[in-house]
Amino acid sequence: MCGIFAIFGSTLPEPELRKLLVECSSKLRHRGPDWSGYRVLSDGAAGMGHERLAIIDPESGSQPLVGGPDESVTVAANGEIYNYKELYEELKAGGVDYTPKTGSDCEVLIPLYMKHGATSSFPDALRGMFSFILYDDATKSYVVCRDHNGITPLYCGWGADGSVWFASEMKAISGHCANLQQFPPGHMYSSTGPDAGKFVRYYKPPYVTISRPLPTEPFNADKLRHAFETATIARMMSDVPWGVLLSGGLDSSLVASICSRHVKRKSTNFPKLHSFCVGLKDAPDLAAAQKVADFLGTTHHTYTYTIQEGLDAVRAVIQCLETYDVTTIRAATPMYLMSRKIKAMGIKMVLSGEGADEVFGGYLYFHKCPNREEFFDETVDKLSRLHLHDCLRCNKAMSAWGVEPRVPFLDRDFLALAMALDPHEKMCRTGPDVAPADRRIEKWALRKAFDTPEDPYLPHDILWRQKEQFSDGVGYGWIDSLRDAAAQDVTDTMFAAAARRFPHNPPATKEGYRYRAIFDELFPGDACAKTVPGGKSVACSTERAMAWDASFATRADPSGRAAGVHEAAYDATFEGDQEVEGDEPVAKKAKA
Repeated sequence: MCGIFAIFGSTLPEPELRKLLVECSSKLRHRGPDWSGYRVLSDGAAGMGHERLAIIDPESGSQPLVGGPDESVTVAANGEIYNYKELYEELKAGGVDYTPKTGSDCEVLIPLYMKHGATSSFPDALRGMFSFILYDDATKSYVVCRDHNGITPLYCGWGADGSVWFASEMKAISGHCANLQQFPPGHMYSSTGPDAGKFVRYYKPPYVTISRPLPTEPFNADKLRHAFETATIARMMSDVPWGVLLSGGLDSSLVASICSRHVKRKSTNFPKLHSFCVGLKDAPDLAAAQKVADFLGTTHHTYTYTIQEGLDAVRAVIQCLETYDVTTIRAATPMYLMSRKIKAMGIKMVLSGEGADEVFGGYLYFHKCPNREEFFDETVDKLSRLHLHDCLRCNKAMSAWGVEPRVPFLDRDFLALAMALDPHEKMCRTGPDVAPADRRIEKWALRKAFDTPEDPYLPHDILWRQKEQFSDGVGYGWIDSLRDAAAQDVTDTMFAAAARRFPHNPPATKEGYRYRAIFDELFPGDACAKTVPGGKSVACSTERAMAWDASFATRADPSGRAAGVHEAAYDATFEGDQEVEGDEPVAKKAKA
């Protein structure tokens, strides 16, 4: 993971532009502590910066990369292009004569641009997570793109002199641009052509562009399992030490299992796979993660933090996340603390499980979903907003310490397959009126795809473990302590005036007020505040889901426990000590 920065259309003298370029780009150096590169282009009218985290080709892959006819194309990229070798073969077969200067996966952007120009075919050929800025000195033009789901962060802004700014994080452009925003995922922005100066969507899968008719693909365990294995293995590409995050929940455990199995199967000299978990002492996730690690045989690292350490880190977390969203901050703080420990061990890349809940309806409020139409629309909405929440949290919390997270559940080809599945196959089926043989808990399709008793991927009780939100799973006392800290800092009088102090998107709780106040100190102005999603922080994310259960609208707490279907709230729960009949969990009465 790296930091990229650019200014186009500047009116500053060249020495001043270079000084500003270095000043702003250096605010991203936590993302890329390994090297810095700067270029002033177009006779001083443009500048590009790159702060590098070296994962692929650490020796020769420094950026900005320069190539093309007469060395006229300059690229600054953040992320990974997993299919770059296949793309080179396709370009060669198509008659594009290009010899790479480096082993960097991102250099393939130059010959791709030479073939396609600033058209949607250019980024549409890529498979990976990426944001990139490309400048063509021959035509004095540029093109900027962000990956299909916004896995990598990107912001853009407009200066008073008419200049256009781009940066991996808002902190590099806030204060310089009165108008700024998040760069929309799956879009491109170019300075030439009929759509010059506009955001143009290049990523157009059926689930994004057409909501009807609903998908009807039947569940196929082998097909789903093999597709996710392919996505995970592709993300094991690295020239530096790497590991896996392992919370003990379903998603990260499946990622860790596939990595472990592939390492054992394909390499006899690969060092033992390292796994990492974080939580308060005696947190639910820690015991589950250790059980998975023992089962897989990973070298497991359990990091515990104290409530005070977490509280002390909140301000730094808000600064690195650039958000005041309550759920995101709760979950990011332990991840932020863990990332520092991971980096101290010399690990520079990890695989993680973000995205599964959005694709398969894994959040507990999905138990209240009334029909397949509502289910499908809600998953589409969750995916469309993921760049504002979990992608942002995972990427920025880990990049704060120079660690790159990779997320196989958001693989573009896997998404196409999983989102084509009939929503009925993903829906929860619980309650007293559902026969035991027909019961399905959240993410049933994913669990069932990896339920292979003859060659198990995970212990059975982990595979069928109930969903925990990350901020709950690290220890329930964590959320309670955040609420208590806010109650001490924010008086009733202050909170009563919240809408006057924060007329845009006023906070719904004292905890939200506390985060918003810190955010406004760090990132003043409405433009910065409007980059954060609006609406109240509730136990579900949308007006649609609030209609499933009227009580959602009155719950200001977004914790998974507040959804009304966690543990004792179930009519029947699937617990770690559950009885088993065949390969299906058997419902047991909830604990009092």
